[in-house]
Amino acid sequence: MLMLTEKRITVTGGKGFLGTHLIKKLKDCGCRNIQIADLPEYNLTDINDIRRMYQETHPEVVIHLAAKVGGIGFNQEKPAELFYDNLIMGAQLMHEGYVRKIEKFVALGTICAYPKFTPVPFKEEDLWIGYPEETNAPYGLAKKMMLVQSQAYRQQYGFNSIFLLPVNLYGPGDNFDPHSSHVIPALIKKCFDAIDNKQDFIEVWGTGKATREFFYVEDAADAIYLATLCYNKSEPVNIGTGCEISIKDLAEKIVKLTGFSGKIIWDTSRPDGQPKRMLDTTKAKKEFGFVAKTDMDSGLIKTIKWYKENRHLIKS
Repeated sequence: MLMLTEKRITVTGGKGFLGTHLIKKLKDCGCRNIQIADLPEYNLTDINDIRRMYQETHPEVVIHLAAKVGGIGFNQEKPAELFYDNLIMGAQLMHEGYVRKIEKFVALGTICAYPKFTPVPFKEEDLWIGYPEETNAPYGLAKKMMLVQSQAYRQQYGFNSIFLLPVNLYGPGDNFDPHSSHVIPALIKKCFDAIDNKQDFIEVWGTGKATREFFYVEDAADAIYLATLCYNKSEPVNIGTGCEISIKDLAEKIVKLTGFSGKIIWDTSRPDGQPKRMLDTTKAKKEFGFVAKTDMDSGLIKTIKWYKENRHLIKS
């Protein structure tokens, strides 16, 4: 077990949604020497900024959360940027960490790395049985290369890096920008906008039949903390809840919890994305004792409450 409270820890993307929750978790657990590597101070697609970050923060542990990410629409608009930015960030950060002989590198992958028709629940050993779902393949494959790198660097150099596969995150502080947000914040915003504008319907992409697993952000921070503390192998590990919900049922829950009384209109000309997504999370429990605590209704209530209280501060 790593004595994290004594270590210099650098969190990339530490100003972001997951990053702010992880830094709170680290501080709550007694870690005091925590540095943030994020825009605008560091552009982590630039090797010079990466080297400067290592020189200035002197980390013993790097937790790499930084990513360019978005929903289906953003993935379709920016596939090249999503591929390049995520690939180059991960590859250069891990390599420079190895060069500097840091003690541990924690890489966050994505469920988008899984093949389109992975048997449900997704098991880590099924990562390579096919090509990812087309709308997010460039992003998923770019992040997946960190797994290849992690395993190669451990094999050749004995470098201690781990690779975690979180499912779709949500919670207070999520990205509510309609151009790049994921489904939960997008639906919450649509419902409140419809209430404000006295509309009697909201429009939602797809058929509603696709299923997804959603992971409350504070639980994700717990999982990353435990893995950083206890897990020291390069085999990938899923982190999530192990429960799925259809987009139709999710939309109906959000409509009810926001108080929107109108109808849902499904735009079936838009893609559903991957048909089903749910993780097998037994390995996380076995390897570092992680089990998610927050059920869907509780997580949605907290997220909606946060948005309701803070939406006047959020740019549309």
